[in-house]
Amino acid sequence: MLLNRLSPRVSFGRMSRDMDRLFEEVFGASRTPYSRPAAFPALNVWEDGDAFIVEAEVPGLTLDNLGVEVLGNELTISGERKDAPNEVTTVHRRERNSGTFQRTLTLPTEINAEAVEADLKNGILTIRLPKAETAKVRRIEVKPHE
Repeated sequence: MLLNRLSPRVSFGRMSRDMDRLFEEVFGASRTPYSRPAAFPALNVWEDGDAFIVEAEVPGLTLDNLGVEVLGNELTISGERKDAPNEVTTVHRRERNSGTFQRTLTLPTEINAEAVEADLKNGILTIRLPKAETAKVRRIEVKPHE
């Protein structure tokens, strides 16, 4: 029993947990990689033959709080998540960040910025980014040699 309490392995584990608690209290974040806050907004990206489709989770945001920009092959989603009404209240837990955000995604090919479409429904921002004509695969007909 006494050996367990004085064991360096046990002491180091306890010290590590205490340091994690200290970091959480002081900086609001843990040192462990599993508890890092995820990038906002969370994205799903896929492509069909002619376009990239991006879905971004933006719960609680409206069109007035969002911006979508395309330049070359980069998509930027920006906006602002506002705090709860500024009343005299006692906050018991705050896990949702507020303030401005910006997330830029670099796509593998140029985008036709004139044909980009964006739609917001049920907290999901869906953006369709058609590929530029120069980025699309062209099928070349092979002719027989005469």
